[in-house]
Amino acid sequence: MYKLSKRSYERLNGIDAILIAIVTEAIKESPYDFGIPRSGGMRTAEEQKELFDKGRSRADGTKNKSYHQTGKAFDIFAYVDGKASWEKEHLKPIAKHILKVAKDQFDINLEWGGHWNGFKDMPHFQIS
Repeated sequence: MYKLSKRSYERLNGIDAILIAIVTEAIKESPYDFGIPRSGGMRTAEEQKELFDKGRSRADGTKNKSYHQTGKAFDIFAYVDGKASWEKEHLKPIAKHILKVAKDQFDINLEWGGHWNGFKDMPHFQIS
């Protein structure tokens, strides 16, 4: 049984309460431990632009806003063997579990960036 660290909870500050509840419940029985990366919660337009400029997002923060800017999204990383992992082999089973918890326990159909066509954003979840 896993639980989110204090740092991960702090990184979710400002995110929609239902998303925090989903993450809190999902981590308990997750196939891998996971956390919230530094930019994995609320983002300013400037923070979003920086990720866009690095090629890590399709949203530029002004013309094309990210769900992170409205508190309707979060990102995760897997925590495997004492290190952060963004590998598909770790993120995919966690994502499957988070989506199931969201639907079964909260009646929420989360959108996962790993299901997107073209640009795959494996760590990303949002309420559409």
